[in-house]
Amino acid sequence: MDFNKIVERRNTDCLKFDAAVRRGYPADILPLWVADMDFPTAPPVLEALHQRTNHGVFGYTEADPDRFFSVLQGWFLAQHQWEIQKEWLLQTPGVVFALAMAVKAYTQPGDAVLIQQPVYYPFTEVILDNGRRRVSNDLVLRGGRYEIDFADLEAKIVANHVKLFLLCSPHNPVGRVWTKEELERIAEICRKHHVIVVADEIHEDFVWSGHPHIPFASLGEEAANYSVTCTSPSKTFNLAGLQVSNIFIPSFELRRKLKHEINAAGYSQLNTLGLTACEAAYRDGLPWLEELKAYLRQNIEYTRTFLRQNLPQVRLIEPEGTYLLWLDFRNLGLSNAALEELIIKKAVLWLDSGAIFGAAGKGFQRINVACPRAVLAEALQRIAKAI
Repeated sequence: MDFNKIVERRNTDCLKFDAAVRRGYPADILPLWVADMDFPTAPPVLEALHQRTNHGVFGYTEADPDRFFSVLQGWFLAQHQWEIQKEWLLQTPGVVFALAMAVKAYTQPGDAVLIQQPVYYPFTEVILDNGRRRVSNDLVLRGGRYEIDFADLEAKIVANHVKLFLLCSPHNPVGRVWTKEELERIAEICRKHHVIVVADEIHEDFVWSGHPHIPFASLGEEAANYSVTCTSPSKTFNLAGLQVSNIFIPSFELRRKLKHEINAAGYSQLNTLGLTACEAAYRDGLPWLEELKAYLRQNIEYTRTFLRQNLPQVRLIEPEGTYLLWLDFRNLGLSNAALEELIIKKAVLWLDSGAIFGAAGKGFQRINVACPRAVLAEALQRIAKAI
């Protein structure tokens, strides 16, 4: 695959490029913000989609449950050493939708929901927009690596009578891939205090050397029975616009409650092309994914080297997973507004401001390196010139 090829995405109603002006950004801004990729999806997926669109009829669709599940089961067993069961599966149009339904299913208005900031900002939105209270067990940056303050985690759960924990694993934006020991400590605390864990594992297929992804529900039967695992091929195969997610819930009661909320929202069959793409991706997309990951590793190394040689003031938080890099600009001594002006007005870049991930993200920027290297190089050069 030629991942260096630049595919023109403008004038395709692309959120990443075409929404700039209406969101108040300059027309010529270079966007490396939203978490999709600038690469065409895997050829087997495109072929399956071509065959499906050539049929020409796009009525209500449900994939054959045995065939579809067999593909899912094979993927998660081979890639994550996790054996899923057919009855665990619910499907939604996206992971964020599933998170919102989980908040409604497992808590009441006014209840506290725990997150770990700086974290993917829709976590906060689905909590507050549904009338719940957000409580954050902020991650702690020590020696260039984020860690969990477990004493604070348990204290926050007890003090706020937390019933639900939205776990980001691998973590977006700080790039941590939680170890088995860390996950087991989370599991023990949540078991002790009867907290349901909803694990957003959408970035699970992008983990780097020495940092295997461990599904929370794979820790054992006890952990599985108070967990909801949210997965999707959307990040792995660049399929976000096709709206398909696979949610695994071993507990019958938790599954019943979430299904009730999904039904109450009026949602039933998934996107026809999303189902086609998901099945083809998990069945035949692995060779493409391996090439992609090799390219992304090179982009991460390019960024690491560029910062070391040209921007020593900007620190890369070493990523253990995801293609979203967390850059620390605090050595510049800028206010959040001044940093935004530097990035948007002077560098003419559209990144994600660290502040939107919570107060703990101030002074940081998130950059998406899932793009051709020439685009990444241009972005980094713009930052260097602006500084």
